[in-house]
Amino acid sequence: MFRLACLLPVAFFAGPVAAADSFGKLAASVNEKVVKIFGAGGFRGVTNYSTGVIISKDGYVLTIASQTLDTSELILHMANGQRMKAKVVVTEPELDVALLKIVEEGLKDGDPSRLDLAHFDVKAAAARPTAVTGDWILAFSNEFEIAMRDEPVSIQRGCVMSYSKLQGRRGIFDFPYHGDVYVVDAICCNPGAGGGPLTDRKGNLLGLIGREIKNSLTDTWINYAIPIGAKVDVKFKDADTGKETVRNVSIPQFVVEAMAGKYKPVPKKPIVISRGGYTGIKFVPNVLASTAPYIDELYADSPAVKAGLRVNDLVSFIDGEPIYSITAFQEFMSRTRPADVIRMEVRRGDNLETIEVKLAEWPTDQLPPAPPMPPKLAPKK
Repeated sequence: MFRLACLLPVAFFAGPVAAADSFGKLAASVNEKVVKIFGAGGFRGVTNYSTGVIISKDGYVLTIASQTLDTSELILHMANGQRMKAKVVVTEPELDVALLKIVEEGLKDGDPSRLDLAHFDVKAAAARPTAVTGDWILAFSNEFEIAMRDEPVSIQRGCVMSYSKLQGRRGIFDFPYHGDVYVVDAICCNPGAGGGPLTDRKGNLLGLIGREIKNSLTDTWINYAIPIGAKVDVKFKDADTGKETVRNVSIPQFVVEAMAGKYKPVPKKPIVISRGGYTGIKFVPNVLASTAPYIDELYADSPAVKAGLRVNDLVSFIDGEPIYSITAFQEFMSRTRPADVIRMEVRRGDNLETIEVKLAEWPTDQLPPAPPMPPKLAPKK
């Protein structure tokens, strides 16, 4: 599924700019505002890196809401080569964005930041006119983990092909973001590129490069960016009444409220302390903060075996909910019951397979808190 990126020299431009003119200064200027993000992943088919943009001098970073952020050990590589720890402030799946904050060692709560970083002004960027079909663009990102420490990120040149609603999916599931996007002709949505800045040829921020997804209308890979002024309807829950309301939220609004600690998305469903339904799946050892849910063994005559799951399948979604880790799988399963039918999407080699599994009762000879361990393993295939 990986697509080769067409990496072009930054000085290769025509039009109003003379061919001899260099875009080196522009590239260097933008690169100072880009961070390489390293976090969860690193397993087969699951990258542990992505890209983000600095949006304040004191270290706030905007990126996409990917599985890379699902870790307590989030590291940013700055343009000058410095490694900085970061934390996730809040995410909003409906906008497909997340706000991060660089952690400054030695500072106490309330202490002024010592940072003075070059950054994009999100409010000013959103106030500029929307790019139109035919406008030239530059895409900056750490795709394929080409850049480390002080190495500059990759740059691609292209143009806006259209500005339209995103009709995307990952496997059989609709993508949560359904707002406007820039569809571009640069092959920019590659592993690690998500969250990188899309700019005009003057370096003005236009949007954030998206993920690797398919257009649900044409079943083809799509290269797109979420406009920095994007707006979507988001559900919120009142903390006092519990009543859900819907309001239109833009990325600039999200940034302002999140930086002030006031953005409160609908919380995830509470985790019920329960074993849930039984699948018969045994995963690889859960030794990291966010271990990818690769199937290591399948118990004989289990629901998983009957459904057609295989050793080395990577569980990616269950009933449309992303499953980034073994812990996430366990949390989801705790909300299920025996006889429930769940729809799993698993990555098998380079393909995505959809498999329905009818859950069963746990073996009667297993009692909590000991993990259920049926006596017989199916042979590996």
